[in-house]
Amino acid sequence: MSLQHIEQRVTIPAHGGGTSLGADFPRLASRAVVRFLSRYGILIAFLATWQVSSSAGWVNAAVLPPIDTIVTALWNGLAGGTLLGDIAISLQRAGLAFAAAVAVAIPLGLFMGQVRAVETALDPILQVFRQTSALALYPVFILLLGLGEASKVFVIFWATLFPLLLNTISGVKQVDPKLLEMARVYGATRLTAFRRVVLPGAVPSIFVGLRLSATTALLLLIASEMIGANKGIGFQVMNAQYNFQTPLMFAAIVILAGLGLIANQALVSLQRRLCRWSSPTD
Repeated sequence: MSLQHIEQRVTIPAHGGGTSLGADFPRLASRAVVRFLSRYGILIAFLATWQVSSSAGWVNAAVLPPIDTIVTALWNGLAGGTLLGDIAISLQRAGLAFAAAVAVAIPLGLFMGQVRAVETALDPILQVFRQTSALALYPVFILLLGLGEASKVFVIFWATLFPLLLNTISGVKQVDPKLLEMARVYGATRLTAFRRVVLPGAVPSIFVGLRLSATTALLLLIASEMIGANKGIGFQVMNAQYNFQTPLMFAAIVILAGLGLIANQALVSLQRRLCRWSSPTD
Protein backbone atom coordinates (compact mmCIF):
# COMPACT_ATOMS: atom_id res chain seq x y z
CA MET A 1 0.00 0.00 0.00
CA SER A 2 1.46 3.35 -1.03
CA LEU A 3 1.74 6.44 1.14
CA GLN A 4 -0.72 8.23 -1.14
CA HIS A 5 -3.44 5.61 -0.39
CA ILE A 6 -2.89 6.03 3.36
CA GLU A 7 -3.28 9.83 3.10
CA GLN A 8 -6.51 9.42 1.15
CA ARG A 9 -7.96 7.16 3.82
CA VAL A 10 -7.10 9.69 6.52
CA THR A 11 -8.27 12.85 4.79
CA ILE A 12 -11.54 11.69 3.25
CA PRO A 13 -13.33 10.84 6.58
CA ALA A 14 -12.22 14.16 8.05
CA HIS A 15 -13.75 15.99 5.08
CA GLY A 16 -16.94 13.99 5.42
CA GLY A 17 -17.19 14.80 9.16
CA GLY A 18 -16.98 18.51 8.41
CA THR A 19 -19.75 18.23 5.85
CA SER A 20 -21.95 16.38 8.36
CA LEU A 21 -21.43 19.07 10.97
CA GLY A 22 -22.31 21.77 8.46
CA ALA A 23 -25.46 19.91 7.46
CA ASP A 24 -26.52 19.46 11.07
CA PHE A 25 -26.02 23.11 12.00
CA PRO A 26 -29.38 24.40 10.65
CA ARG A 27 -31.22 21.59 12.40
CA LEU A 28 -29.45 22.29 15.71
CA ALA A 29 -30.05 26.03 15.32
CA SER A 30 -33.76 25.48 14.63
CA ARG A 31 -34.06 23.32 17.73
CA ALA A 32 -32.40 26.02 19.82
CA VAL A 33 -34.79 28.64 18.43
CA VAL A 34 -37.79 26.42 19.14
CA ARG A 35 -36.64 25.84 22.72
CA PHE A 36 -36.06 29.56 23.22
CA LEU A 37 -39.47 30.52 21.82
CA SER A 38 -41.27 27.80 23.78
CA ARG A 39 -39.86 29.30 26.98
CA TYR A 40 -39.83 33.03 26.25
CA GLY A 41 -42.22 33.36 23.29
CA ILE A 42 -45.23 34.52 25.32
CA LEU A 43 -43.12 37.05 27.21
CA ILE A 44 -41.67 38.45 23.98
CA ALA A 45 -45.14 38.65 22.43
CA PHE A 46 -46.46 40.44 25.53
CA LEU A 47 -43.66 43.03 25.44
CA ALA A 48 -44.04 43.53 21.69
CA THR A 49 -47.80 44.05 22.06
CA TRP A 50 -47.18 46.55 24.85
CA GLN A 51 -44.66 48.48 22.74
CA VAL A 52 -46.85 48.60 19.64
CA SER A 53 -50.03 49.46 21.56
CA SER A 54 -48.42 52.33 23.42
CA SER A 55 -46.49 53.69 20.44
CA ALA A 56 -49.50 53.54 18.12
CA GLY A 57 -51.75 55.29 20.64
CA TRP A 58 -54.04 52.32 21.24
CA VAL A 59 -53.52 52.84 24.97
CA ASN A 60 -52.73 55.97 26.92
CA ALA A 61 -48.95 56.39 26.86
CA ALA A 62 -49.13 58.41 30.08
CA VAL A 63 -50.44 55.30 31.84
CA LEU A 64 -48.54 52.61 29.92
CA PRO A 65 -45.46 54.20 28.38
CA PRO A 66 -43.66 52.35 25.57
CA ILE A 67 -41.06 49.76 26.52
CA ASP A 68 -38.24 51.78 24.97
CA THR A 69 -39.19 54.79 27.13
CA ILE A 70 -39.09 52.61 30.26
CA VAL A 71 -35.71 51.19 29.25
CA THR A 72 -34.39 54.73 28.71
CA ALA A 73 -35.62 55.81 32.15
CA LEU A 74 -34.05 52.70 33.68
CA TRP A 75 -30.72 53.38 31.99
CA ASN A 76 -30.72 57.05 32.98
CA GLY A 77 -31.57 56.17 36.59
CA LEU A 78 -28.79 53.59 36.82
CA ALA A 79 -26.17 55.50 34.85
CA GLY A 80 -26.90 58.73 36.70
CA GLY A 81 -26.81 57.00 40.07
CA THR A 82 -30.36 58.00 41.02
CA LEU A 83 -31.53 54.43 41.51
CA LEU A 84 -28.28 52.90 42.75
CA GLY A 85 -28.67 54.30 46.27
CA ASP A 86 -32.28 53.08 46.38
CA ILE A 87 -31.20 49.59 45.30
CA ALA A 88 -28.51 49.52 47.99
CA ILE A 89 -30.81 50.52 50.85
CA SER A 90 -33.55 48.14 49.68
CA LEU A 91 -31.09 45.23 49.48
CA GLN A 92 -29.83 46.13 52.94
CA ARG A 93 -33.33 46.04 54.44
CA ALA A 94 -34.45 42.87 52.67
CA GLY A 95 -31.11 41.13 53.19
CA LEU A 96 -31.00 41.84 56.92
CA ALA A 97 -34.58 40.64 57.43
CA PHE A 98 -34.03 37.54 55.30
CA ALA A 99 -30.82 36.63 57.14
CA ALA A 100 -32.59 37.02 60.50
CA ALA A 101 -35.45 34.81 59.31
CA VAL A 102 -32.98 32.13 58.18
CA ALA A 103 -31.14 32.27 61.51
CA VAL A 104 -34.39 31.79 63.45
CA ALA A 105 -36.59 29.63 61.21
CA ILE A 106 -34.20 26.86 60.18
CA PRO A 107 -32.92 25.90 63.66
CA LEU A 108 -36.41 26.22 65.15
CA GLY A 109 -37.95 24.22 62.31
CA LEU A 110 -35.37 21.44 62.63
CA PHE A 111 -36.00 21.30 66.38
CA MET A 112 -39.80 21.33 66.08
CA GLY A 113 -39.74 18.71 63.35
CA GLN A 114 -37.87 16.27 65.56
CA VAL A 115 -39.41 16.98 68.97
CA ARG A 116 -43.12 16.26 68.83
CA ALA A 117 -43.91 17.86 72.20
CA VAL A 118 -42.37 21.20 71.16
CA GLU A 119 -44.31 21.22 67.89
CA THR A 120 -47.56 20.44 69.70
CA ALA A 121 -46.99 23.30 72.15
CA LEU A 122 -45.94 25.93 69.58
CA ASP A 123 -48.12 25.01 66.62
CA PRO A 124 -51.35 26.79 67.76
CA ILE A 125 -49.72 30.17 68.31
CA LEU A 126 -47.68 29.82 65.12
CA GLN A 127 -50.84 29.09 63.14
CA VAL A 128 -52.52 32.19 64.60
CA PHE A 129 -49.59 34.44 63.68
CA ARG A 130 -49.19 32.80 60.27
CA GLN A 131 -52.80 33.50 59.34
CA THR A 132 -52.45 37.16 60.37
CA SER A 133 -51.22 39.32 57.52
CA ALA A 134 -47.90 41.02 58.14
CA LEU A 135 -49.29 44.17 56.53
CA ALA A 136 -52.16 44.15 59.03
CA LEU A 137 -49.58 44.04 61.83
CA TYR A 138 -47.39 46.74 60.29
CA PRO A 139 -49.17 49.59 62.15
CA VAL A 140 -48.52 47.68 65.39
CA PHE A 141 -44.83 47.37 64.51
CA ILE A 142 -44.71 51.10 63.76
CA LEU A 143 -46.26 51.90 67.16
CA LEU A 144 -43.74 49.65 68.90
CA LEU A 145 -40.62 50.38 66.84
CA GLY A 146 -41.33 53.72 65.20
CA LEU A 147 -41.14 54.73 61.54
CA GLY A 148 -37.41 54.07 61.28
CA GLU A 149 -35.50 51.12 59.89
CA ALA A 150 -36.45 48.78 62.73
CA SER A 151 -40.14 48.54 61.83
CA LYS A 152 -39.39 48.09 58.11
CA VAL A 153 -36.90 45.30 58.72
CA PHE A 154 -39.11 43.61 61.31
CA VAL A 155 -42.23 43.47 59.12
CA ILE A 156 -40.16 41.84 56.35
CA PHE A 157 -38.65 39.44 58.87
CA TRP A 158 -42.10 38.56 60.22
CA ALA A 159 -43.49 37.78 56.78
CA THR A 160 -40.49 35.74 55.63
CA LEU A 161 -40.23 33.72 58.86
CA PHE A 162 -43.26 31.47 58.43
CA PRO A 163 -42.77 30.07 54.89
CA LEU A 164 -39.25 29.01 55.80
CA LEU A 165 -40.23 27.65 59.22
CA LEU A 166 -43.13 25.56 57.92
CA ASN A 167 -41.13 24.16 55.00
CA THR A 168 -38.30 23.23 57.35
CA ILE A 169 -40.68 21.35 59.65
CA SER A 170 -42.27 19.65 56.65
CA GLY A 171 -38.85 18.65 55.31
CA VAL A 172 -37.89 17.00 58.59
CA LYS A 173 -41.17 15.08 58.72
CA GLN A 174 -40.79 13.86 55.15
CA VAL A 175 -37.53 12.05 55.87
CA ASP A 176 -38.03 8.33 55.24
CA PRO A 177 -38.41 6.56 58.63
CA LYS A 178 -36.73 3.48 57.15
CA LEU A 179 -33.53 5.48 56.68
CA LEU A 180 -33.59 6.55 60.32
CA GLU A 181 -34.25 2.98 61.40
CA MET A 182 -31.36 1.74 59.28
CA ALA A 183 -29.07 4.38 60.77
CA ARG A 184 -29.97 3.24 64.29
CA VAL A 185 -29.44 -0.43 63.34
CA TYR A 186 -25.91 0.43 62.25
CA GLY A 187 -25.27 2.10 65.60
CA ALA A 188 -25.59 5.76 64.61
CA THR A 189 -26.12 8.14 67.50
CA ARG A 190 -28.99 10.63 67.49
CA LEU A 191 -26.63 13.43 66.47
CA THR A 192 -25.09 11.35 63.69
CA ALA A 193 -28.52 10.33 62.37
CA PHE A 194 -29.57 13.97 62.38
CA ARG A 195 -26.43 15.10 60.58
CA ARG A 196 -26.28 12.27 58.02
CA VAL A 197 -29.98 11.47 57.45
CA VAL A 198 -32.41 14.13 58.71
CA LEU A 199 -30.58 17.26 57.62
CA PRO A 200 -29.76 16.10 54.06
CA GLY A 201 -33.32 14.82 53.65
CA ALA A 202 -34.80 18.14 54.76
CA VAL A 203 -32.55 20.35 52.63
CA PRO A 204 -34.70 20.31 49.43
CA SER A 205 -37.78 21.41 51.38
CA ILE A 206 -35.72 24.05 53.18
CA PHE A 207 -34.68 25.49 49.82
CA VAL A 208 -38.31 25.68 48.76
CA GLY A 209 -38.92 27.72 51.90
CA LEU A 210 -35.90 29.91 51.15
CA ARG A 211 -37.20 30.71 47.69
CA LEU A 212 -40.70 31.49 49.01
CA SER A 213 -39.22 33.66 51.75
CA ALA A 214 -37.00 35.55 49.31
CA THR A 215 -40.04 36.37 47.18
CA THR A 216 -42.03 37.40 50.24
CA ALA A 217 -39.17 39.62 51.43
CA LEU A 218 -39.26 41.61 48.19
CA LEU A 219 -43.05 41.90 48.29
CA LEU A 220 -43.05 43.22 51.85
CA LEU A 221 -40.09 45.45 51.04
CA ILE A 222 -42.25 47.42 48.62
CA ALA A 223 -45.05 47.87 51.16
CA SER A 224 -42.72 48.84 53.99
CA GLU A 225 -40.92 51.45 51.87
CA MET A 226 -44.18 53.04 50.78
CA ILE A 227 -44.89 54.15 54.35
CA GLY A 228 -42.59 56.58 56.12
CA ALA A 229 -39.57 56.04 53.87
CA ASN A 230 -37.55 58.54 51.85
CA LYS A 231 -35.23 56.06 50.18
CA GLY A 232 -35.57 52.69 48.52
CA ILE A 233 -37.08 51.12 45.41
CA GLY A 234 -40.55 50.97 46.95
CA PHE A 235 -40.29 54.67 47.80
CA GLN A 236 -39.27 55.41 44.21
CA VAL A 237 -42.34 53.59 42.90
CA MET A 238 -44.67 55.73 45.03
CA ASN A 239 -42.72 58.95 44.53
CA ALA A 240 -42.68 58.54 40.75
CA GLN A 241 -46.40 57.80 40.76
CA TYR A 242 -47.17 60.92 42.82
CA ASN A 243 -45.07 63.06 40.45
CA PHE A 244 -46.50 61.47 37.29
CA GLN A 245 -43.11 60.06 36.31
CA THR A 246 -44.62 56.88 34.92
CA PRO A 247 -41.52 55.62 33.03
CA LEU A 248 -39.44 55.93 36.21
CA MET A 249 -42.15 54.12 38.17
CA PHE A 250 -42.07 51.20 35.74
CA ALA A 251 -38.26 51.26 35.77
CA ALA A 252 -38.31 50.79 39.55
CA ILE A 253 -40.80 47.93 39.15
CA VAL A 254 -38.48 46.30 36.60
CA ILE A 255 -35.63 46.54 39.10
CA LEU A 256 -37.73 44.82 41.76
CA ALA A 257 -38.63 42.05 39.32
CA GLY A 258 -34.98 41.67 38.35
CA LEU A 259 -33.89 41.42 41.98
CA GLY A 260 -36.48 38.71 42.55
CA LEU A 261 -35.31 36.72 39.51
CA ILE A 262 -31.67 37.02 40.56
CA ALA A 263 -32.40 35.90 44.12
CA ASN A 264 -34.47 32.94 42.92
CA GLN A 265 -31.84 31.84 40.40
CA ALA A 266 -29.07 32.14 42.99
CA LEU A 267 -30.99 29.87 45.37
CA VAL A 268 -31.76 27.39 42.59
CA SER A 269 -28.08 27.23 41.63
CA LEU A 270 -27.06 26.75 45.26
CA GLN A 271 -29.63 23.97 45.69
CA ARG A 272 -28.34 22.20 42.59
CA ARG A 273 -24.84 22.34 43.99
CA LEU A 274 -25.78 21.11 47.47
CA CYS A 275 -28.55 18.68 46.49
CA ARG A 276 -27.31 16.85 43.44
CA TRP A 277 -29.84 14.05 44.03
CA SER A 278 -32.78 16.44 43.60
CA SER A 279 -33.79 18.40 40.52
CA PRO A 280 -35.15 21.83 41.52
CA THR A 281 -37.38 23.59 39.04
CA ASP A 282 -36.89 27.21 38.08
